[in-house]
Amino acid sequence: MTLAIFDLDNTLIGGDSDHLWGCFVCEQGLVDAESFAARNEQFYRDYQAGTLDIDAYLRFALSPLVGHSAQQLQAWHRDFMASKILPIMLPRAVELIASHRQQGHELLIITATNSFITRPIAHALGIDELLACEGEIIDGLYTGEPLGVPSYHTGKVTRLQMWLQDRDTTLAGAWFYSDSHNDLPLLELVDNPVAVDPDETLRARAAELGWPIVSLRNPIAP
Repeated sequence: MTLAIFDLDNTLIGGDSDHLWGCFVCEQGLVDAESFAARNEQFYRDYQAGTLDIDAYLRFALSPLVGHSAQQLQAWHRDFMASKILPIMLPRAVELIASHRQQGHELLIITATNSFITRPIAHALGIDELLACEGEIIDGLYTGEPLGVPSYHTGKVTRLQMWLQDRDTTLAGAWFYSDSHNDLPLLELVDNPVAVDPDETLRARAAELGWPIVSLRNPIAP
């Protein structure tokens, strides 16, 4: 079955859910707002520059989850979805997903954001299969430590290859949609790479290689 693979942040949604979660926990008083916000902004700049230390970032991003019950975390996430995510859902992204579903393609989101943040968003988009960064959970509580291979940069390729092996399937004819130059290793691997509202580095690479460049935000693709 043909795979339609999607990045999430700034691709299927009109913002970065990881960064927005950092803003949310600051606004809710769940962390020391001044210091956490400063680190959140710096990590986001590092991601945009392609210099992110993913392990350090994951420990930072997972830290507000540590020690809280699943019920409490779910309640916070419901408020987060309502205030931060629903306003940046993109109708054209929903249409794109529906188009691939109508063609009988298998749908998969692969994201460098952790699964606590992204699984409810994937569910809202109607996509069941998700590869995301994972946090360690012991006795039902997050420890704050990353778990397994982070699905970031070349790690997206590694995680996807593991996923494919488990299902005894291939990337033949696969599509991958992303906004970020951090996803070039996977974009260069699939048969149908598509740059979606891309950053400057990805836009230049896509133009060089003749990849489609589309927008899910604007009425007319650039």
